[in-house]
Amino acid sequence: MTASPADPPGNIQTLLAIMARLRDPQTGCPWDVQQTFASIAPYTIEEAYEVADAIDRGDLEALREELGDLLLQVVFHARMAEEAGAFTFQDVVAAIVDKLVRRHPHVFGRAQPGSAQAQQAQWEAHKQAERQQRGDTDRSALAGIARGLPEWQRALKLQQRAARVGFDWPGPAPVLEKLQEELEEVRAEFAAVAANPDDPAAQARLEDEIGDLLFVVLNLARHARVDAGTALRRANAKFERRFRMMEQLAEADGGLAGQSLAAQDRYWAQAKAAEKDDTQ
Repeated sequence: MTASPADPPGNIQTLLAIMARLRDPQTGCPWDVQQTFASIAPYTIEEAYEVADAIDRGDLEALREELGDLLLQVVFHARMAEEAGAFTFQDVVAAIVDKLVRRHPHVFGRAQPGSAQAQQAQWEAHKQAERQQRGDTDRSALAGIARGLPEWQRALKLQQRAARVGFDWPGPAPVLEKLQEELEEVRAEFAAVAANPDDPAAQARLEDEIGDLLFVVLNLARHARVDAGTALRRANAKFERRFRMMEQLAEADGGLAGQSLAAQDRYWAQAKAAEKDDTQ
């Protein structure tokens, strides 16, 4: 398969041909040739987050570009698999087409459509049946949750699976109570570490309690029906926006570095107030 400038740029075959040329051991790009599934995986994750960022910003032009970058990752992995004799890009497409048809009998079959919640339950039932057909003997409600997910996403999936069998708080109020309880336990472990700074067991207990605290915060987001990833991205954007404003405000005084925390807090308050004024 040979890519040509005359080929239609919107044709997936053109992209596949370009990827094949980039991976050619003799005439390809040295960087592309030396890549492996493992070396490319971090870029795949990064591109997925950049897609989410474009969506969060409402930037459709950026979304178009980022979706292309993400598609390139799929093509890259598929090309390496084809070289290894495992599968091709066409096999990837065929597999997802088959899965979508199989898991939507209410659209492509004779099953009656139900609510979105009912369809989600049916989707999970199909996934469990497919795991059993593959010979997976794990019958746990937690089976099939990928270990390669970012841990905060994996925590949410664990909570969601447990909730499906009834292991869940009835609402946000007891989660808030649990959050306060975990916070007090973190305070206690901080005190223990301060009293024994060279004790690795004390540091390990502090890490454990902070993990519990984060787990409960994610549970609270789930009960609030707040997407934790979106909430954290917005918090990051807010912090970055205000910190950059602090830096601008402090330029006349020689910059932030070297100033006291009290002085820096004053710049933070000014940045926060300026941001509030802009929204009014």
